[in-house]
Parts: sequence; structure tokens; C-alpha cells
Amino acid sequence: MHRARVLAGPAIAVLVAASAGCADVEGLSSQGDLGTVHAPKSLWKDRRPAPPAPGQKPGTAAVVPGVPKAHGLSMRGVNALDVVRADVTSATAQDGGTGRLVDPRAVQRLALCTRAADGGPDCPVRPGVLHDLTGNGREELITALDIDGRLSELRVYTVQDDGSVARVLARRAVLEGVEVAAEHLAVREPTSNPKYVAVADYEWDPKAGVMNLSQLTLDECPALTDLPPSGDGPRCAR
Repeated sequence: MHRARVLAGPAIAVLVAASAGCADVEGLSSQGDLGTVHAPKSLWKDRRPAPPAPGQKPGTAAVVPGVPKAHGLSMRGVNALDVVRADVTSATAQDGGTGRLVDPRAVQRLALCTRAADGGPDCPVRPGVLHDLTGNGREELITALDIDGRLSELRVYTVQDDGSVARVLARRAVLEGVEVAAEHLAVREPTSNPKYVAVADYEWDPKAGVMNLSQLTLDECPALTDLPPSGDGPRCAR
């Protein structure tokens, strides 16, 4: 897998112009006017989004109401499904069904879960994964609620010093892949170009107390011949 760097059109034009011959020296001849590089044009400059309402600001941790404090400051004794239920219920009430905080269909999807520990066979909440993303020795809970077979609500929760469970990352995405390494979480999503997949890398921000986006890149999709015989491995846009 190779991390791709994509040059924008104007940048490519500059490189082409710089490399083209401008003097008739040793067989090189002028290619004439290669065109003018124009500055970007801003669209709808008079339109700005409204500021987020209180409780809807991105980049802030949110204590999940209704979840008991974690015993021993560990997520291991916390039921992932209970946390997601409480979080979705609270977020739905806060955004009034607008979808700013959570997909409006999330509550209906959660209704498919039973009171079994794993939610039952039809529950769309993915099995929770524990991984230390903060570097403080405490494992975070990583899970996702699948909305419609393609779109998902990715969630990461941590235990705060007082034992309360807080959401430190919420991301609505088409989860082509989710990877963890040390204190990083990478979310892979399809792009409109089937040759590339977008990779958003999140890392812990101790000052903000959340997982913040640290890097956004493109990866080349592997050719079918590059995949192992079993078909396992990263996939790209379908």
C-alpha cells in the first residue's frame, strides 16, 4: 500500500510550464503559450454556517448521561451496548432529530438490539474493542453503530478521572476500515475515485481531552493481485 500525494491542477500546470523549453537551445523549441495559472476563485463568499449550538461543538468531550461510573477507572466492566444506547438517546434529544450529532435513524436501529449482553443477532452495534489511545494506561472503548449497511456512527469512549464515561470521538462515515496503532486511530473511507481511499488519522489531544484529527491523506487502493488468496486485507470503494 502506497500513500499517495495528489497535486492540484494549478500546481501541475506550474510544473509543466517550468519544465517546458523556452529557448531554442540544442534542439529545444518553445511550445508557445502554455496557459495562465489563475488563483482559486471563492464561491458563495457571503454564506457562512451558523455556529454550533451549546453541546454541539466539535472537539469537546461529552460525558454520557445515565451510564454508571466505571469501577476501577476501567472500561472492561462497562457494557458497550448500554453506553451506545445512552449516548444515542442523549444526542438525539440534543439535536432534535436534525442529525447534527447522530443519524436520525440510529434510535430505530438500536431497537433491533435485545437486552442480551451482545444485543442479539440483529443488533447493529459492533463488538466493542478496547485499546489505550490516550497513553495513560487506561483502555478506551471503540465501537460503531451500523445505520444502513453502508453508513456507520463510529464512537470512542474513555473513562475520566472521576470514573464517568465520556465520548471523545464521534464520526459518521462509510467505514472501509478502522485501524489502531499505539495512540492513533485511522479511519479509512472510500472516495469518488476508485483508485484511492481517504485515511483520517486521529490522535489523543491531552489539552482538549479528545481524539483530534491529526492528518488526512490518500492511499492507493491495492490491485486485486496484491491481496492475499483469502481476500483479507484493505478494501477500497465499491
